[in-house]
Amino acid sequence: MLLLYIMFVVFFFFFKQKTAYEMLRSLVGSEMCIRDRHKMIDCIVTTGGAIEEDLMKCLAPHYVGDAATAKSVDVPGHGFSMDGRSLRLKGLNRIGNMIVPNKNYCDLEEWMYPILDTMLEEQKNDGMHWTPQKMVDRLGKEIDNPDSIWYWCHKNGIKVFCPAITDGAVGDNIYFHSYKNPGLVLDICADIRGINDMALEAPKTGMIILGGGLIKHHICNANLMRNGADFSVFVNTGQEFDGSDAGARPDEAVSWGKIKLGCNCIKIYADASFVFPLLVAQTFASDHCP
Repeated sequence: MLLLYIMFVVFFFFFKQKTAYEMLRSLVGSEMCIRDRHKMIDCIVTTGGAIEEDLMKCLAPHYVGDAATAKSVDVPGHGFSMDGRSLRLKGLNRIGNMIVPNKNYCDLEEWMYPILDTMLEEQKNDGMHWTPQKMVDRLGKEIDNPDSIWYWCHKNGIKVFCPAITDGAVGDNIYFHSYKNPGLVLDICADIRGINDMALEAPKTGMIILGGGLIKHHICNANLMRNGADFSVFVNTGQEFDGSDAGARPDEAVSWGKIKLGCNCIKIYADASFVFPLLVAQTFASDHCP
């Protein structure tokens, strides 16, 4: 019954040697939560990389850069050690140990341009006020593919906030499109009000934070507006001595009022792609029937 009264904020973030693509594909528990008809979470905060990778995997495949793949494209090394110069000359991009052909980004551009044209037309003719959250919702609607997390977020009415949506291929396409058909505006001010108001209006809030950086801070800062989250789980491999946001322990957030005094909170030092599905299996999905 507790889930009915708590706003759960979840985000996906790539950190250490994990990419947005790897995290999204491996966090099977998150997809179960999003697809579930009971809507176990209320919103997601994510990176620009996670937005693009989720959409791109529906348009064309990426590849694991294992020894067999490296041999097939005649590139020295494999995995994280694949030779960058050789990859560049062959039009291949390495994300950690993943390989993304240039063509995949061309496919994303071709898919996005008509959507951006329509968004601009609705802005001009209908007075549509676009925000990054509304844009992600439209992209989830247009991809119309059950393999997409953003598709399920659109279908279930789960808001996806992306404060750095221009940081990546989505931002590149917004930039290119601005020369061919200028005028599209995304209002980040409306989105910060949107997530902060969600935190303020919820009787209780819970944070499940996978990774660190901008997204972790964005979620915690929204909860500062209500004098802290009631429940909090951090999962990452960051250490406090390295000065990173991921390394900061929950107790630091308590000092800022981002987590309530006496809150039931914990940090798990582990690989989120391994741990999070296990956590979901024993909590959200403990009585789940496929």
